[in-house]
Amino acid sequence: MNVSRRPLLKEAQWSSLVDMPADEEGLIRYCTLDRSDLEFVLAKRTAHTRLGLAIQLCYLRHVGRSLAHGETPPGPLVEFIAQQIGVHSDALAAYSRRETNRREQAAEVCRFLGLHAPGREDRRGALAAALASASATDKGMPIAQAIVAALRARKSTLLATDTLDRIGRAARVIARRQMEAALLGNLTPGELITLDGLLVVDPAIRQTRFAWLRAMPEAPSEKNLLSLIERLNFLRAIGLTRHHSAGIHPDRWMQLVREGAVTPSWLADDFNPGRRRAMVAAQLIELDGRLTDAVLTMFCRLIGRLFTKSRARQERRHLDDRKATARLLRMFGDTLRALTEANETGEDTFDVLDREVGWHRLLQARSEVEAMAATAQADPLLAAAERYSWIRRFAPALIETFVFRSARPHDPLVAAIELLRQLNRDERRALPPRFPIAHLTQKVRKIIADDDRYKRRLWEVASLAVLRTRLRAGDIWAEGSKAFCPLESQLMPGEAFASRKNDGDLNLGLPHDADAWIAEKQRELDFRLKKLNYQARAGKLAAVRLVNGILTIAKERTKIPKAKVEAAKWLILDRMPQVNITDLLAEVDTWTGFAELFTHLRTDDTIRSAPVLLAAVLGDATNLGAKRMADASVGITERQITWARLFHIRPETYKSALAAIINAQLAHPFARIWGNGRTSSSDGQFFRSAGRGAKRGEVNAHYSGDPGAKFYTWVSDQYGHFHILPMGATEDEAVYVLDGIYGHESRIDTSEHFVDTGGVNDLVFGLFALVGKRVAPRLRDLKDWRLHNFEGADSCPAIRHHIGERIDAEAIRAGWDEMLRAGVS
Repeated sequence: MNVSRRPLLKEAQWSSLVDMPADEEGLIRYCTLDRSDLEFVLAKRTAHTRLGLAIQLCYLRHVGRSLAHGETPPGPLVEFIAQQIGVHSDALAAYSRRETNRREQAAEVCRFLGLHAPGREDRRGALAAALASASATDKGMPIAQAIVAALRARKSTLLATDTLDRIGRAARVIARRQMEAALLGNLTPGELITLDGLLVVDPAIRQTRFAWLRAMPEAPSEKNLLSLIERLNFLRAIGLTRHHSAGIHPDRWMQLVREGAVTPSWLADDFNPGRRRAMVAAQLIELDGRLTDAVLTMFCRLIGRLFTKSRARQERRHLDDRKATARLLRMFGDTLRALTEANETGEDTFDVLDREVGWHRLLQARSEVEAMAATAQADPLLAAAERYSWIRRFAPALIETFVFRSARPHDPLVAAIELLRQLNRDERRALPPRFPIAHLTQKVRKIIADDDRYKRRLWEVASLAVLRTRLRAGDIWAEGSKAFCPLESQLMPGEAFASRKNDGDLNLGLPHDADAWIAEKQRELDFRLKKLNYQARAGKLAAVRLVNGILTIAKERTKIPKAKVEAAKWLILDRMPQVNITDLLAEVDTWTGFAELFTHLRTDDTIRSAPVLLAAVLGDATNLGAKRMADASVGITERQITWARLFHIRPETYKSALAAIINAQLAHPFARIWGNGRTSSSDGQFFRSAGRGAKRGEVNAHYSGDPGAKFYTWVSDQYGHFHILPMGATEDEAVYVLDGIYGHESRIDTSEHFVDTGGVNDLVFGLFALVGKRVAPRLRDLKDWRLHNFEGADSCPAIRHHIGERIDAEAIRAGWDEMLRAGVS
């Protein structure tokens, strides 16, 4: 077998497995001799024999190997054992002079402990254990630990470390080959040739098909959407599906996928055929889901942009008609004055109107007023349907590509999509006499019913808009999608939840019994709301007044003048040292060791040159790229930076490195001036994009009319940014709040979290209660929010305006288990 030349573990790592501990806790745990041990050791006559025998006993029992020739045990270990048997630690020098004595005593200890030298069956057992571990990972430490554990379980002494290393490397090679066989074993020779052909430059597109598949356009346009659909159809024609990876361990599969994601085509050519084909096949299988998500995401953005532009066109039409609107309003004012004059003087109304305004002018303005009123009240659907020809460029291909499923039985939207697919196949323009409309609102149904000429257009555009909304809501999904998938697939299986609930292992902030929780909350709400009612009526709420039944909160005024704040800021800045960003990165690395956490994707080794890694990180932060960063650095090449970015820098290592920095800050005494890390906050920041990025960005009217993207950031009470996620500019921030609290790797344990209005909704309140944490929102338009209780608004008459509907206790009881399941998931 061709075993990899790369060692399984480095020498220091092997030492951590097969050497005795020298710390106090380890010595107490593994080197304490019991009565039988002492009887066995004290049976020897000389002090050095007793000490040597006791050390051999501890080595063989804990580590599984004897003291090697010429090996010197750690001084604290010798001293600890010598004290137990009543000899001086210097006696070990006499013991080490006779090699024969060492070997004989090692055999004697083996007989005492019931150990034996490793034989063929022991080696096979070690290889089987290593193979079982290697089936899940390429990392050397878990494989080595499995080998050592297997030999100990078989009551065998350990082999030499180089032999153990060879067994581990052999198991790793076998595991890779088994993975390749499981993935490629069912493929025909022709399909294998197709995989190889994906890495050959195609003259038609001037690049390899493998690179073409992975280079997915992001800017939303009908052309790019069709390009994504073309890639997806090309991928499906190859025939690789998820079931090809069914026999591979999930961790091993993700390892293969990550390697393939960062491996460029030119590097894949250097791999052996099995590894290269397995990597390409894994990428193709994963690309199916990624392309599906990309197509549906772009479709949602295109439909959303269509209606946004439709509303903007309506607003522009109003602006364009402002002169005519002003003229008609003046005519309306003249008409009112004429009617008032006729009423006061008793003259004939029509005579006054004809004299002051002109009856013929009023009749001429009638059609103009009706047209302007219709335009002002027009539904955005009508303006969106004006771009029906643009929608038809991509909608038929999208509907033909996907199979949509719904959580609702006999969903009318699914029926509408199926009808639309059939109409497209038959090239029919008119709708049948009966077509599904139950998925549309009453207002939209009326618009469609009133327009026989464009009924098909309006119905199709409205159905696509509903499809977008429900895809984003999650109650309809497409087969093969990961982002647009049923909620059930993201929850813990029902059997596993029931088992954990029966074992009392939910670890939630709620009791398992619904009635107990309802009773507790009923008492709590009753007391707190009645207390609030009394304090509001009596005027005892600090900085809060009750005006006409509405609570009004006074704006908090700062007590420190702004000029003093500015002066203090500049005083602090003047005292801060000026430091280069490169020096700052290197200094923080010496404090925290974060660079060591950027491990190699395949081997899990640390990077050999920390300056190269820091240059790559700085290149990411400044968008300089590998080439310009290399030009600005001394002794660092573009190839080194590119290699570091490919195999050492990825979201997982960034997260681990950030956690190291946050943990160092958390432990620093100075940081505790601000907080203890138990509270945190999160908010979104909008960043405008320009150039090529503008095409990929989204427009959020709340910030500006410019395209851009948002980043949602979590900050601890010590001002440590412990997590950050990119998000769409128009996405709801509330759905991301829990991601940062549970998605980081630092030691921060948030018990109370602060958000603004955009970061809270009813689901956030509910989920925080499920996991036993508090959410503290800073709410805008507080008077529009409602509190709920079990008794209704009559129990709190002073704040009746702020009390909403009664809590439905039966609904809570009915859905209690599903809520607990969601919390555990």
